[in-house]
Amino acid sequence: MAIRHVEPYTEEWLHQPISYVQRVVEVLGPEVTDWWEGPCDPRCATVRLSDGTALVWDEESGWRFGRFVSGGRGLQTELSGVRYLGHGLLPRPERVPEALRDARTGVGASSAWRPCYRSHRNCRDGFDVALDFYSRLVDA
Repeated sequence: MAIRHVEPYTEEWLHQPISYVQRVVEVLGPEVTDWWEGPCDPRCATVRLSDGTALVWDEESGWRFGRFVSGGRGLQTELSGVRYLGHGLLPRPERVPEALRDARTGVGASSAWRPCYRSHRNCRDGFDVALDFYSRLVDA
């Protein structure tokens, strides 16, 4: 399988995280009430949960969890009581529910401190290759 590099700031690049977020939404199942892409720089997505909380993913610090305050399609989401789930930028979708349980209880790898795994300005660091893996799963 050839490594495929997506040109930064193209439509394909902007929407590249969707496949990964969709997999997480599928794993979370009926707990999800809505989800959407956020703005760019960094690319992000929001997953609203049935209890009034939300998960937000971005390409610099991975998943964070908190009480939903405001946000919507194409807008920055604001959360209160934020906890970062840890486990890197792209934890396997199957691991997110357990990380979410840990964040809700304040144990495990979750933390109130924002990790910074990479800069969204570094468009040639290989991160898009990892995202492309999830795109290929959807296309298969």
